Amino acid sequence: MKASQFFISTLKEAPADAEVVSHKLMMRAGMIKRLGAGIYNYMPMGLRVIRKVEAIVREEMNRAGAVELLMPVVQPAELWQETGRFDKMGPELMRVKDRHDRDYIIQPTSEEVITDIARQELRSYKQLPKNFYHIQTKFRDERRPRFGVMRGREFTMKDAYSFDRDVAAATISYQTMYDAYGRIFDRFGLQYRAVAADTGAIGGEISHEFQVIADTGEDAIVYCPTSQYAANIELAEGVALLAERAAPVQALVKQATPGKSTCAEVAELLGLPLSQTVKSLVLATDELDEKGDVAKSTVWLLLLRGDHDMNEVKVSKVEGLKNGFRFATVTEIEDHFGCKPGYLGPIGLLKPVKVVADRTVALMADFVCGANEADFHLTGVNWGRDLPEPALVADLRNVVEGDPSPDGQGVLAIQRGIEVGHVFLLGTKYSKDMNATFLDETGKPQLMVMGCYGIGVTRILGAAIEQNHDERGIIWPASIAPFEVVLCPIGYDRSADVKQAADALHAELQAAGVDVLLDDRGERPGAMFADWELVGVPQRVVLSDRALKEGLLEVQGRRETEASKVAVAEVAAYVEARLKP
Repeated sequence: MKASQFFISTLKEAPADAEVVSHKLMMRAGMIKRLGAGIYNYMPMGLRVIRKVEAIVREEMNRAGAVELLMPVVQPAELWQETGRFDKMGPELMRVKDRHDRDYIIQPTSEEVITDIARQELRSYKQLPKNFYHIQTKFRDERRPRFGVMRGREFTMKDAYSFDRDVAAATISYQTMYDAYGRIFDRFGLQYRAVAADTGAIGGEISHEFQVIADTGEDAIVYCPTSQYAANIELAEGVALLAERAAPVQALVKQATPGKSTCAEVAELLGLPLSQTVKSLVLATDELDEKGDVAKSTVWLLLLRGDHDMNEVKVSKVEGLKNGFRFATVTEIEDHFGCKPGYLGPIGLLKPVKVVADRTVALMADFVCGANEADFHLTGVNWGRDLPEPALVADLRNVVEGDPSPDGQGVLAIQRGIEVGHVFLLGTKYSKDMNATFLDETGKPQLMVMGCYGIGVTRILGAAIEQNHDERGIIWPASIAPFEVVLCPIGYDRSADVKQAADALHAELQAAGVDVLLDDRGERPGAMFADWELVGVPQRVVLSDRALKEGLLEVQGRRETEASKVAVAEVAAYVEARLKP
């Protein structure tokens, strides 16, 4: 490929609305062009990266035994109504009507459609297992699309769906996909981590996220450096930080804490460590009548150590809170505690509440909590002596760096990551709703056990850049770079020798299967080098009259600060060797 035949459009400055590094660099490198909020044209340079990502994904999916098909972007609402997601999903699901007033959706995912295919086509146990996948455009009507391709409204994903006869077989299919994802991300050349994750809105039984490590990542990844434990912050288990509860030493005392409504303020006032305080979080659950109106509300008191934060995902798994909860209103709080927020605690309630203590709080002694009276707190509080043992003990908190690892193999560390892949063992969630059954050996219908597996194809671009960039631009791994090598001839339009050598090297590298671009635009060296450093081509070869007279060309990797001089006849082999993983 020659630059004069390609389309190159770079900018010195990023548009004002570009926020994160990947958004800025993709705009400047001419990879994307904004069309609307969260909607982008993928320009030729960016599309080349997408196609390389897709090729790796496709090769490894095929290798893992998955079968490619293609499902439509626009899907009839009837299938989504079968699973209830047409009504349950929020406004991020774009709903449309055709000219006949029939309901459709612009798909953000395709569980319903693939399950419909499976229930029609996979009728016998002899046809299982089966794994279908597609690479398709998706749409999610994000309220606030931002960060370029990291959180756009229109995007491309690879989705795969497995169908098995039972959980044991489905677990094998799940592991097959998990292993395939490892090969995919290895080939991308990105630093990543697979972490246990919550199943979220997709539902299911087992789930792992594949996170590209980046300081700018939105997700917190918890891992143990001395073991294999890894999970996202939502799922990472917070073990009790005390082995057992100490015997009470202090008497229960009511302390004046005027104007001190936070645990940090109270601890500072009393000269105590924050870890000796307990915070009170008040939630409520509602029971609805047949009309959908609130018939009864229950107030809950969650107790966490003062230096810990509530984990809403974990709280949503507590018995009684699984069907949804909300933060209690000020009226509800005052009605049950006789006090405004900021001084709440589990002692001296006006009305009963359901108390749930975090694992660590349940083992604390002589702790500090609110006195249920404005400007007062209690010190020397002890379970059993001053208040009943908690009715329920659960893991309610986010882990913090330095916590013991749940596997007992060390302590936890936390790093930032960008989720680019997710695998779920769904079970029978969708097959049950849509009656997707097969006939077993005895001729009896059985529900298919499903798995689903996604990779954010276009999101990979943003994540790769967030992880691999410097002050000059993008640094692509060779496997997904728009071009592997760029030839930068100085004076291509003025020197016959330079032109001849550049054309010959270009042809030699092309013949060897190297994805090479020859910059024949006649640009000044500084501008030419700046363009390709911005675009992030992994290897650059500079040709000039002076270098040719010396018999040496300059080869420089994108991460390198100095070029290596290589004999003209050996340059092609040298570059090929550098591109090998």
